[in-house]
Amino acid sequence: MMQSISAVSDQLPSGCWPVDHIAELEQRLCRLHDGSSYTLMWQAGEALATLVAQKFSKTQHCLVLCGTGNNGGDGFVLASLLHQAGIRVTVVEATLHHDRPKEAARAKALWDDISPQPSLSATDPWPNDVDLIVDALLGIGLRQAPREECQRLIDLANDYSAPVLAVDIPSGLEAQTGQPLGSVIQATETLTFITLKPGLLTGKGRSYSGKLWVADLGLSHLLPQLSPPIECLTARQLPRWLPQRQASAHKGDMGKVVVIGGAEGTAGAIRLSGEAALRSGAGLVRVLTHHSNLVPLLATRPELMVAELTPQSLHDALDWADVVAIGPGLGQSYWAKNALKDVKLSKKFMVWDADALNLLAIEPDKRQNRVLTPHPGEAARLLGMSVAEVEADRLAAANLLVERYGGVAVLKGSGTIIADSSATTSIAYVGNPGMASGGMGDVLTGVVTAFLGQGLEPYEAACAAVVAHGHAADLVAADHGMRGMLALDVIEKLRISVNPLQDLKE
Repeated sequence: MMQSISAVSDQLPSGCWPVDHIAELEQRLCRLHDGSSYTLMWQAGEALATLVAQKFSKTQHCLVLCGTGNNGGDGFVLASLLHQAGIRVTVVEATLHHDRPKEAARAKALWDDISPQPSLSATDPWPNDVDLIVDALLGIGLRQAPREECQRLIDLANDYSAPVLAVDIPSGLEAQTGQPLGSVIQATETLTFITLKPGLLTGKGRSYSGKLWVADLGLSHLLPQLSPPIECLTARQLPRWLPQRQASAHKGDMGKVVVIGGAEGTAGAIRLSGEAALRSGAGLVRVLTHHSNLVPLLATRPELMVAELTPQSLHDALDWADVVAIGPGLGQSYWAKNALKDVKLSKKFMVWDADALNLLAIEPDKRQNRVLTPHPGEAARLLGMSVAEVEADRLAAANLLVERYGGVAVLKGSGTIIADSSATTSIAYVGNPGMASGGMGDVLTGVVTAFLGQGLEPYEAACAAVVAHGHAADLVAADHGMRGMLALDVIEKLRISVNPLQDLKE
């Protein structure tokens, strides 16, 4: 079966398995494929050699760091293939004369038979003319800080001027959570095998993995049969959620949205949410806010229907709206708490963000008609833990939010996670560090609300919104760079993201 290599950002959505399921997954695939673990190792080496030829075609001297497990076995296969292709190869073994799994031992024996020179040890000096480093030290089974010799090799690789290609996962990175367990390889490119690993997609994983590629090892036709529990979302999925509109569509079909928030002095937050809802296709958007915000909002975005937030205007708006959003700039005053108390009575789909989440942390409740969109700080308050604990296992934190509060949870950050009460989980592989500025969360609130108003179910609306929002930010970064990106810049690009080209389906 011919295998393929593709950049994750260019893929249609693909499966992702929890790390503790991957060994069993590989065994099942071997049985279905009528192959062996060594065959998969050889195919992994061939995929690496193909990527080296594609991305590092000028390589003359490659240094391969090999650990003692199957990850190191992949490295030995690659070393053999590169040597046969006429590239000078130096292998550095983390531990010489160490017992290995039989497949890795077989790959090492092959290399030892053809190698023109002995492998270097972890303490030997490196050649100074290496133009590519391959990290095959540690695989996805790492659960604690790398041993001293591996730490030393990781640090040397990071200090060397050559690019680094990581095998399956950057060494030192925890494959489930994306958290560093000590020194971590800073990869230029990472080629992972068969299926994506969560730690490559969320947490610190995206910072360490560089450009991420996946090689199916000829098994992609078998993977759908195994129902991956986690989905990796990319911009290529947008047409699935956002088809072209019917020619007969009118504004009443596109959702009546009410957005509630904007205490005195925070007109910006509620304007961003309302405007993002408009740019994401909402038919009608009503904003309820502090009276001091009325004139600024009407002057800057006349398409919004703006009114003062009072008990009567809120009652009327909740009766009128298809979908409700509350929280941006809301504050935690008596005025804000009363508004939230009335919103809680509604059975309509709703989005809670910002101070609505902070008030929810004080008076918790559980409901299924709600999308929560916390950043790690808000999630920490909702879960009664520290931000560091949330970030240490983002997948677990997102699922715990759903368990405690119901509905759909969107845990924002690098590799935003979307989870719901049916144990469905997705990780969005979009967005960039330029989004680390004020107002981005207010924009996302508006997008989720708009998609709910256009008929998407809460989980789908959350997934589509996170991807459209992150993709819009990626478009801004491509045009202008990341530093200095503003929330309004992202809103401007939303009209591209929410009108995806149909050929993205292909």
